[in-house]
Amino acid sequence: MPKVDEWPVEELIEGKHFYYEDGLMVLTEDYHLLRGNCCGNRCKHCPFNHQNVK
Repeated sequence: MPKVDEWPVEELIEGKHFYYEDGLMVLTEDYHLLRGNCCGNRCKHCPFNHQNVK
């Protein structure tokens, strides 16, 4: 069984991996750090300086 803080995340935990803002799901820095790289979607809490954003 995978640990809670392992990628891929099997179950997102509200408050740890995401929260809702104006009806939209916002991924947290913790989630992105688990992911391990920038996804290129201009995420609000990107810890990777949006390096894959075109």
